[in-house]
Amino acid sequence: MIFVHKILFQRKMKHKNILYILLLSTIALLYSCDDSLKNLGFSIQPETDRITVGTDSLFMKVKTVSVESLLPDGMFAKTKSPVLGEYKDPLFGSTKSDYVGEFYYPEGNIFPENAIIDSVKVGIFYNSWRGDSVAPIGLSVYEVNKALPGGSHFTNFDPTQYVDINQPIGKSLFSPANIEVPKAEREDRDYYHRAFVDLPKSIGERIKDLSDANKDLDTDSFKKHFKGLYFTTDFGAGAIVTVDHTYLYIHFNYLDEKGSSTKQDTIRTGSMILNTTPEVIQINQIQNKNDKLLEENAEYAYIKSPAGVYTEIIFPFTDKADKLNNQALNLAKFTVTALPDIDSELKFKLNPSPYLLLVNKDDLKDFFEMRKVPDNITSFYAQLDQTTYTYSFGNLSAMVNHYKDENDGKVKDLTYVLVPIDVAISNINNQAQITAVYNQMTPTATTIFKTPSKMKMNLVFSKL
Repeated sequence: MIFVHKILFQRKMKHKNILYILLLSTIALLYSCDDSLKNLGFSIQPETDRITVGTDSLFMKVKTVSVESLLPDGMFAKTKSPVLGEYKDPLFGSTKSDYVGEFYYPEGNIFPENAIIDSVKVGIFYNSWRGDSVAPIGLSVYEVNKALPGGSHFTNFDPTQYVDINQPIGKSLFSPANIEVPKAEREDRDYYHRAFVDLPKSIGERIKDLSDANKDLDTDSFKKHFKGLYFTTDFGAGAIVTVDHTYLYIHFNYLDEKGSSTKQDTIRTGSMILNTTPEVIQINQIQNKNDKLLEENAEYAYIKSPAGVYTEIIFPFTDKADKLNNQALNLAKFTVTALPDIDSELKFKLNPSPYLLLVNKDDLKDFFEMRKVPDNITSFYAQLDQTTYTYSFGNLSAMVNHYKDENDGKVKDLTYVLVPIDVAISNINNQAQITAVYNQMTPTATTIFKTPSKMKMNLVFSKL
């Protein structure tokens, strides 16, 4: 008889566990389909075996904060594609960007004997821009006159401390769409948008003399003598371009003795081309005016790139301390809703950021400098859903439980920030995985709803 009771008890407990698992699965499914689920309670009889499940909502405290207030040195500016130009928006203020860069010198790169420099020019190449495609942009180039700093670089860097700002070495005028270039040339499918600036021949002559004197010249030796160029704009506030390549062209001619097919002396031409690469320093300087975005606003918060403003979110978990400290948290669903682009007729309106990073405010600086990626415990990312205009960060229960464990089993309030990012995604073992995260350098403008109905975390608890 005792044996029979034991079997019945085991079956009863097994039945209870199965029901518990099935119930949680059902609640999670219902919850994912209906965000309006409110404070429901469920029970399974008998009374002595009751399992209860409940829901609640946590309402966030949200505000817009300037990047400069969070990062006094500016945003970490590791990028291979600097941005250049100025853009003004009636709400999002102005953004101006310029950059400075060294040039890579390949070992074994030499001029032909008796070469004579014909001309020198620098070209920036891009196929992406934000703003008015036909807006004129005045481009000015300066030679860097002292070594650029090593180490990490930030957007508050001041290139004017490394050049003679009163002595540009070249100027030109261009439009992002290159309307100044013949239409037939622009319609070539391999066409790359560009802007060229003529530079003094003396730069090419100095580089030639350096190369002639040192046949084993390499990049480290080269940049001690030619420290780089600074690119900025002095006219136009309608567009910003994303620069993919920066090339320095040194055109020359030389005598090829008896070099023709008839053994006659021939004058030939050639070019030495140097470019900026990840192996040498490039630093973007970003200047923003964000006054309107930082004004008190009960309805919206804002996110602006590059190096503009972020949205700060306080998760007030202590408001739900009784439940969070004494019940199991199964689901903490968090979705951010952006304002749809209702002004589609505005031709030059900036787009929302395609990706947002949700990261602890205290971890913000190290996250980018240490080349971290979202771990889905303390940091998360979401892609903009173009249909619903939402960024879904999924289930953040791991975050709540992580900080709860760190705080002797008690929840605490957390302050996070929403940061616009670019991501690099690779296919690893047939699965798409993020391999790198960068601060968004392309101009974007995202408006976030901060009203309680939109800015909340939906919670599901269980208790045996």
